[in-house]
Amino acid sequence: MKILVSACLMGHACRYDGHAKVCEKILRLAGAHTLIPFCPEIYGGLPTPRMPCECKDGRVLRADGADCTAAYQKGAAEALALCRRLEIRTAILKARSPSCGHGQIYDGTFTGRLVRGDGVTAALLLQNGVAVYSEEDRDFLEPSAEASSAFFAK
Repeated sequence: MKILVSACLMGHACRYDGHAKVCEKILRLAGAHTLIPFCPEIYGGLPTPRMPCECKDGRVLRADGADCTAAYQKGAAEALALCRRLEIRTAILKARSPSCGHGQIYDGTFTGRLVRGDGVTAALLLQNGVAVYSEEDRDFLEPSAEASSAFFAK
């Protein structure tokens, strides 16, 4: 199976703070699946590092109030185009990100408060039939028993 994965979870230093958030349990899936790293924020034209952003009232705003919605939408469109081109039907995206968050995102006040919702890329992928999960989900795939035990091993 081909799986789109937030590049930061695979060790690419592309997060807003210039770091990665390597997720070893996702990397172990490479033995059973084709993992395709992708950072919608980079593909949207944003630099690394960059000022943090959060979603508020349908927009994506930087901590200084600048509107970055267009860049996030561009990155989301690129992610969807890649999924269509490569026939990817599953994505594992970074939890709580304004691009990739699924189920919970930060509320736009930059206080660490979470609200129900999806990041721009997660929402677009979901609207177009791509299953979206985060690295924190325990049930994101129904892999073989071997891959499953490797994923959930601590």
